[in-house]
Amino acid sequence: MRNGHRPLLAATTMAVVTTGVAYFFGQGTAPAGGEAKPAARAAARPAAAEACQVSPKYPKRQLRGVWIATVHNIDWPSKTGLDAAHQQAEYVRILDNAVKRNLNAVFVQVRPASDAIYQSPYEPWSQWLTGTPGGDPGWEPLPFLIAEAHKRGLEFHAWFNPYRAADKDDLAKLPENHPARLHPEWVVRHEGKVYYNPGLPEVRSYTVKVIKDVVQRYDIDGVHFDDYFYPYPGKGTKFADAEAFTKYGKGMSLADWRRDNVDKLVAQVGKAVHAAKPYVKFGISPFGIWRNKSDDPSGSDTKGLSAYDAIYSDARAWIKAGSVDYVMPQLYWPRGFAAADYAKLVPWWADQVKGTGVHLYIGQALYRVGTKDSPAWTRAGELPAHLTLNRDHPEVKGDVYFSAAQLGKNPLGVLDRIVRDHYSRPALPPLMKDRGGRAPATPAGLRRSGEALLWQASAGARAYAVYRVAGAKAGDCATADGRNLLAVVPATGAAEQSYAVRAGGTYLVTALDRLGNESKPATAVLP
Repeated sequence: MRNGHRPLLAATTMAVVTTGVAYFFGQGTAPAGGEAKPAARAAARPAAAEACQVSPKYPKRQLRGVWIATVHNIDWPSKTGLDAAHQQAEYVRILDNAVKRNLNAVFVQVRPASDAIYQSPYEPWSQWLTGTPGGDPGWEPLPFLIAEAHKRGLEFHAWFNPYRAADKDDLAKLPENHPARLHPEWVVRHEGKVYYNPGLPEVRSYTVKVIKDVVQRYDIDGVHFDDYFYPYPGKGTKFADAEAFTKYGKGMSLADWRRDNVDKLVAQVGKAVHAAKPYVKFGISPFGIWRNKSDDPSGSDTKGLSAYDAIYSDARAWIKAGSVDYVMPQLYWPRGFAAADYAKLVPWWADQVKGTGVHLYIGQALYRVGTKDSPAWTRAGELPAHLTLNRDHPEVKGDVYFSAAQLGKNPLGVLDRIVRDHYSRPALPPLMKDRGGRAPATPAGLRRSGEALLWQASAGARAYAVYRVAGAKAGDCATADGRNLLAVVPATGAAEQSYAVRAGGTYLVTALDRLGNESKPATAVLP
């Protein structure tokens, strides 16, 4: 639905045509230099969380991400044929805009359609780099993309499309080494495009192999799928998988078999990812409506396209099975929208993950802000109001925005408003217990030198959190939420780490591993 084809928008339009449009929009969310010798010490672990008063306005842990789409040059690179220096500069600008807005994760599309923006042993170079399918860009982008994200304290999630094989159905125009040409028996031509057949075990095995290769060879933090499974309804053409259904259906209905195929792939990918590197997260951003209540009493109070029935995507099954670490439903509709009300969908999704350990993040439609086909999106307060509403549901652990092109455009000044009202402080990533990790040692040697706060590097630290409290006493709850969090400082690899200070007070510094496990704080009182 992202990738330039906008089926979500089409599905919404279809729902509006059949149900009518009704809106009810609420209000928008609306120092001096010189050597100092303060006493430094490792503070005791803060009191239990329930003993500290934490503010939902200043969450300490929250995923704040942005999708970076490569297909059709939606976000990066801006056009084909740019040399490496221009591609790199464009990407760095995206990251710097993300950091400016206090985001902490990027979701970069590395496999748009059985092609790669990295040097793959299995698939050709993506045409969106050079303009030519299989064209060598002359450099290896993925290590650079990952390193630049990590350098800025951003998690890097590699985004894969599992089933799209080609944007056009002429296989002869694909590179000779393209898997669809090597294995034409794997593919289904459907309404001008080519898809891998999800019903074939060899397709699932191949997809897992491609993803596992990236996990093993690159320092990524996550593997991400979007909502493209079986094709979205288009012209009404039947998806031609009858032969596979006859061979593998085993008495199931066609719909149940298709859902089972997707469920199997999701489970296989999750197991393979975690077997290769237990700390790598795996999640999916499904279409925002699982099922409508009119079709299933356990569905949401909506009237739009059903992912369960239309594209055979059963996100509830993945949550129940624990096949994913997170779900990120794409809730690209405003509050009060008749067919799919954001205010009704958020609590529905929150209920699905409650008590499961599966994280819930919300896919937000930054690209819709400022469009004029819906009154809500003409108002700068609509998207910030979504984040305010999320605070009422502790299961919601963050938001990811589509897409990066809008980070620079800042439509209606909405990002300024989001930063002011919601992201005024940085945030650590939410902890996933199943992904393991261990807090590094408390930073040692915390002291001030001129206008820098210095400390010794902690083994295994990916970053350091710096807190500040006015006065000479911090208290046990100083790090309980994000109100005192000044910065998350990426580790540099140097023996000594630093942070620029401009005021006195009590500074607390903790060490974080790559998953955000946090050490006890070291404390220094600065004049």
